[in-house]
Amino acid sequence: MSGSIVILTGAGISKASGLETFSGDGGIWNTHEVDKIASAEALAKNPTQVLSFYDDMRRKLLSDEVSPNAAHYALARLEAEWAGQVIIITQNIDNLHERAGNTHVIHSHGELTKARCTSCGHVFSWWRDIDTNDLCGVCGEDAPLRPHIVLFGESPLELGKTEDALGHCDLFVSIGSSLTVHPAAGFVDAVNSRDNTRTVELNQEPSARSEVFDEGYFGAAEEIVPIFVSGLLAGA
Repeated sequence: MSGSIVILTGAGISKASGLETFSGDGGIWNTHEVDKIASAEALAKNPTQVLSFYDDMRRKLLSDEVSPNAAHYALARLEAEWAGQVIIITQNIDNLHERAGNTHVIHSHGELTKARCTSCGHVFSWWRDIDTNDLCGVCGEDAPLRPHIVLFGESPLELGKTEDALGHCDLFVSIGSSLTVHPAAGFVDAVNSRDNTRTVELNQEPSARSEVFDEGYFGAAEEIVPIFVSGLLAGA
């Protein structure tokens, strides 16, 4: 029971925790205009509106309404009990993996609980609203802060670490991702290009890339992820 496991997680894993998904039926982008609240251009033109949008999300994440669910705890159990390495690459901007107990998490789209200097790029832990008057204080430029979030029009974070993890994994698992956004949509191809690897999709329903996975299991993440993890740890 060893080998390296890389797990990609999308919004579907956090739905049962009380957080809305972004795409699909009932998703955030069905009720908000992306270019006005979540793009690099919007941040430059109307920072107050962008900050307010992510402030609302941060308050929701840190409220009593939101907590890790059984899927998050199952992945924390996998990291604790698996003899090899377990790395999570998450498209989510919440901190539910860490709150459940995972320690090896790559946040490719950023984190709600962090802010970043718009001048020097210094990243701060951040647990309250970001105001336009909040300044860096590190680089000496008195530069304003912004959410440490990948906005539309910006590149994902930690691409080097992501490529390294995918290049060495024996098992790749995608959980709760629609796999419609690149580069995440191509992660399974990178793993499939190597011999003796296994790819598995766990999702509410088949994603846009389901046909290229070796296996697929479908249902609510909080139900199927614990079952899958128990099977792995039992040697299945």
